[in-house]
Amino acid sequence: MRSLAVAIEEANLDKDKICIVSGIGCSSRSSGYFDYNTVHTTHGRALAFATGIKLANPDLHVIVISGDGDATAIGGNHLIHSCRRNIDITTIVFNNNIYGMTGGQYSPTTPTNDKATTSPYGNIDKPFDICDLSAGAGATFVARASAYHAKQMIDYTKKALLHKGFSVVEGISACPTYYGRKNKKGSAVDLIKLIKDNTQMSNDIVKSKLDGKTAIGIFKDEIQPEYTEEYKKVMDKF
Repeated sequence: MRSLAVAIEEANLDKDKICIVSGIGCSSRSSGYFDYNTVHTTHGRALAFATGIKLANPDLHVIVISGDGDATAIGGNHLIHSCRRNIDITTIVFNNNIYGMTGGQYSPTTPTNDKATTSPYGNIDKPFDICDLSAGAGATFVARASAYHAKQMIDYTKKALLHKGFSVVEGISACPTYYGRKNKKGSAVDLIKLIKDNTQMSNDIVKSKLDGKTAIGIFKDEIQPEYTEEYKKVMDKF
């Protein structure tokens, strides 16, 4: 949340032309603490609301705050179609590997064999890689940082805000109550140390996976036709 606030300030964006949209979850409570135009919507539907807002007023900087469950489970279909449309929305995904506010259920990013309230004997599902998913679906800016990598989180978020097209920044974060406690990973400080030890700076996602760590870096940054501009061209024909 602080990284987003600093990135907005450093990008020198007009406060009155920012709209932050969030869904449901511990991440999505953040919108209420920002002094911008904000919309707190329903579970998984932040990107649907944000798409409507952006089409209604393309001059707005529309930012979506979402969690791993909110963005990739109930909101997963909205995520992939927002990516493929390349609509000019910045999405920040707070990934704490679990449904941290709504009961501690396992999410699409919960590591295999880790426990949650809905997987007391261990999760048998293979987790999503949010950055792989977003890049493959067509997002034109994709990056990952973490609560530990605060400087990178600010830098990547700033780049995402200034990018013309659909951008996704995954922020690896900690949930000491549900995820940490259930999996005996220690305190909040221990979880931050775990993030530090299990990540590495690399723009090559594949290489980092071979090393058994999660890559921190910018994985995609390209310019493609933007959705609201293409939509305007169609409307101008009438």
